[in-house]
Amino acid sequence: RFLRSTLAPGGLYLDATCGNGHDTLFLCSVAGENGRVIGLDIQPQAAANTNALLAANGMAAIGRAECCDHRELLHFAPPGSADCVMFNFGWLPGADHAVFSTAQSSIPALQAALQAVRPGGIVSAILYSGAVIGTDEKQAVLAWLRALPLKDFTVLVCDFANWAETAPLPCFILKKC
Repeated sequence: RFLRSTLAPGGLYLDATCGNGHDTLFLCSVAGENGRVIGLDIQPQAAANTNALLAANGMAAIGRAECCDHRELLHFAPPGSADCVMFNFGWLPGADHAVFSTAQSSIPALQAALQAVRPGGIVSAILYSGAVIGTDEKQAVLAWLRALPLKDFTVLVCDFANWAETAPLPCFILKKC
C-alpha cells in the first residue's frame, strides 16, 4: 500500500530479487504502459518464472526478468534513473532452501540500489530470519540501514510489535533530493 500510494505511473522500476515474479508484476501495475520494469534474480528458474507470469498477465511489454546478480543492477539502471528498487531477500519460494541471500551480496546490492534510485525515489527491502537462514543477513542489513546519513536518506523499519521475531520485516529507504 505504501509503494502504491507513493509511486507514480511511468518511469523505471527494478525488482532486484524477482523470485516467482509477484513483486515484478506489482511494479508493472504501478508503472503502467509508459513505464518499464526489470526483474533480476541470480537463479535462472526465477527469471523464467517471472517472465512466464508477466506474459500470462499481459505485462510482457512493460516488464521482463533477467538472470543476473542483484549486485549488478546498475547495468540495468544507471545512477539516478530508477524510481524504485525492490528487494525481497531470503530464498526462491518453492525452490531449494539451501540457496538464499546473504549480507555479503545483499548489502552491496542495496548500495547499488541507492546509486540507481533518483532523488525522491524509494528502495524497499523485506528482511527475513529463521531456522534455515538465521539472523545474520537481517542484523547486518539493519546495522547498515541505521548507519545511512540522515542528510541523504530517511529510513523506515516497519517492526510489528505483536508479530514473531522471524516475521518478514519491511524496510524503506527514501532518497532525499
